[in-house]
Amino acid sequence: MKTKFAIGCLIQWYEIDMISEYVDSLKDAVISYDGEIYIDINFVMNQDLEKSTMTQSEMDDAKLKVYNMFLDLQKLRDGILVFTNYSKNIYTIADYRRDFNNKFCDSVDVLVWGESDMIVPKQMFISLDLLHQEQSSITPKYIATFAICKMWDDSWKQIEHPDFTNKPFIEGDTKNWWNIPYTMTKDEMNSFNDKVINLELKLIKPHKFNGCGLAISSEIIKTGVNIPKSSFFIHEDTSFMIMLHKILGDIPQYHFGNILLVHNRKHKNKRKYVNGESDSDYIDIKRKRFDWYNIANKMCEQNNANLFNANYKSFTWHDVWNSIK
Repeated sequence: MKTKFAIGCLIQWYEIDMISEYVDSLKDAVISYDGEIYIDINFVMNQDLEKSTMTQSEMDDAKLKVYNMFLDLQKLRDGILVFTNYSKNIYTIADYRRDFNNKFCDSVDVLVWGESDMIVPKQMFISLDLLHQEQSSITPKYIATFAICKMWDDSWKQIEHPDFTNKPFIEGDTKNWWNIPYTMTKDEMNSFNDKVINLELKLIKPHKFNGCGLAISSEIIKTGVNIPKSSFFIHEDTSFMIMLHKILGDIPQYHFGNILLVHNRKHKNKRKYVNGESDSDYIDIKRKRFDWYNIANKMCEQNNANLFNANYKSFTWHDVWNSIK
C-alpha cells in the first residue's frame, strides 16, 4: 500500500508574491507520485504584528489568489485533497505546525512541514514512500530530511548537499548559488536532482534539522511529541527537537544526502507590502526594526531553554506587549 502524506504550509499575507514558486514545485512532486496526498494551507490576514499597505479589497483578492492556486492542485489527479483555511487572529508558524501535526496524524502515515519559501524536490514523495515502505515496520517512529545548501557553521555539514558543503559560507552573499542568501529557482534545483541515479540514504546522529521540509512519521505525533505552547512564535523546530528527545530519545533521522531541497530564506519577495519597510532593504534587517520581534524572539529562546524547569513561568504574547508599552 502506498504511503499516505500530508504536507502543510502557513502563508502570511506579505508572502503573496512568493508563494507561487512553492506551489509550482509542489505540483511537480504531486504529479510524480501516485499515492494519496493531503495538502493543507492557512492564509493569515492578521495585521497586529505588521500593518499592510494593501487595502482590504486587495487583501481579499490575495486570499482568493492563494486559494485558487492550491485548489488547482486538487484537479491534477485523483488522490489529492486540499484543505484551505484562513486566520484573522495572530497565527504563527509555531501555532500552525502544532495544529497541523494534530490535525493529520491520525489520517496519514507521514507529515511534511512545507514552507512558503521552500522549493519542493519533485522526488520528495517518491523518496519518502520508498523509505516508509522499507523502514516503517522496523522503525515506525522516525524523521527524515533532505540535503540543504551551505549553512553558517560546520554543525550543519552532515545534512548539506555534497556539491555545496565544501563551498565557503559568505554572509550576505546573494551571487553564489550555494549560499543561504542566494535565491534559487526550481530549474536550478532540478539541475542537481536530475543527475541522481541512486538515492543516498544515511542516518544522522545526533539529530540535525530545521523545520523546512522536515518529514515526520505520524507515529511520533501520536505518542505526544509536538511543539509546546510555550513556543508561541518562532524556534518551533528547536522546541520540537527538544520534545522529541525527551519523549522518544534518539530515534532514527534518515537523510537523503543527494536530493536537494531549497529553502529560500532570504527571498526578495518574502516580505512585501509591509508598512514601513522598503523593498530595497535586506530581508534580515526588516523585522528587526520592530521592538516586538526582537523581544518575542528572545522570549521564545528563553522558553525553549526552560522547557523542563519546574520553577519557570513561560513568556506569552501578553509579556511581549507589556514589554513595549
